[in-house]
Amino acid sequence: MQIFACPTCQGRVYFHNLACSCGQALVFSPEDQHMHALTDSDAETTACSNRADIGCNWTAEADGLCRSCAMTQVVPDLREPANLPLWSHAELAKRWVLANLGKWGWFTLSDPGARPVFHMLSEQTAAGGETITMGHADGEITINVTESSDAVLARRQEELGELYRTMTGHIRHEIAHFLFLRLSDLPDFPPAFRALFGDERADYGAALKAHYDAPKPPGNDHVTSYATAHPHEDWAETIAHLLHLVDLADSGAAAGLIPFAPMDAYADTETDAIVSRAIDLSIAVNHVNRALDLPDVYPFVLTDGVRGKFAFAHGWLRMPKGHASAG
Repeated sequence: MQIFACPTCQGRVYFHNLACSCGQALVFSPEDQHMHALTDSDAETTACSNRADIGCNWTAEADGLCRSCAMTQVVPDLREPANLPLWSHAELAKRWVLANLGKWGWFTLSDPGARPVFHMLSEQTAAGGETITMGHADGEITINVTESSDAVLARRQEELGELYRTMTGHIRHEIAHFLFLRLSDLPDFPPAFRALFGDERADYGAALKAHYDAPKPPGNDHVTSYATAHPHEDWAETIAHLLHLVDLADSGAAAGLIPFAPMDAYADTETDAIVSRAIDLSIAVNHVNRALDLPDVYPFVLTDGVRGKFAFAHGWLRMPKGHASAG
């Protein structure tokens, strides 16, 4: 993620900021990827109607909502007070991921394709506890906002033996399934995908059962154990990790932590160079984190097979979106 400039004082402002330290109220435009001044007299720059409730700092586009909030069809039960901050955190993660993908043209005004629909649900409701399963089905993404809680996230990461588990990671993984739907309508994509990832038409339920009964190590061709379960999950894990690493390189360059690197990692076409810069940065940050007894920022080892899948996915995600208009 880039670091932005206040339009009034030119001071540094960050993606989540509602206002600059100079007092200027701000809105972020995902279309031009800039912060704009929010004033009472500026009719063209209006704020999302969710600004007061969940701190959304994006510009409104349709029916008073920004393009990210407009994708949320169902919100958690707000009669349960704890759900508001959890929903707010989950929506911030969603905005971050959508802003990243917008750098490659996804879900912009010039993108004619379908948009995903999000159901933001919580395990806690006014009527009692519920079981929420995160996932994607035919363009509908269900997110369990309960995992916006650091305590819940840490507990489940330990229970599942995962190296990494975050709300941003959940959003990236689930939206990757939707991106597959969009790309699968291109005639050249399915055969190229199957040659590298396998046949996604294989029985999904049976594959997941087999995975949970006897999980496999990642090996040379998969970024995580879960990626070995089925080609759909291999794709989703590959996309999520590609987005992790491109954004790590982009954020590092913006913060001046990667000297002599291109400032905009999303404009770079050299997948392996981007990934290598991100890994070098993660190793440096890991070293600093260990001085404070904090977890590694990116605790994964990337094989040549995984890097090859990154290159494939990177090429397709950067295609002109007019060629992936169906959903």
